[in-house]
Amino acid sequence: MLNDMPALTHEQQQLAVERIQALMAEGMSSGAAIAQVARELRAGYTGERVTLRWEEDTEVLETPAARAETDPYDSNPDDD
Repeated sequence: MLNDMPALTHEQQQLAVERIQALMAEGMSSGAAIAQVARELRAGYTGERVTLRWEEDTEVLETPAARAETDPYDSNPDDD
């Protein structure tokens, strides 16, 4: 849970994304760009603040069954 997060409008979110992309285009890593924009938003934000809460995704994804290897050059695989 994260407390005291700025509640951004869609337009503000888009501007933040564009700022992050611009910083990355200048050579900054994505993590550093996100951190910088987050600091800028928190420092200059005067609007509503919210608490974010989420639950861990506990869904277990099944791995696909292994496929039998086939010879791509065998024109008639049934004659083996």
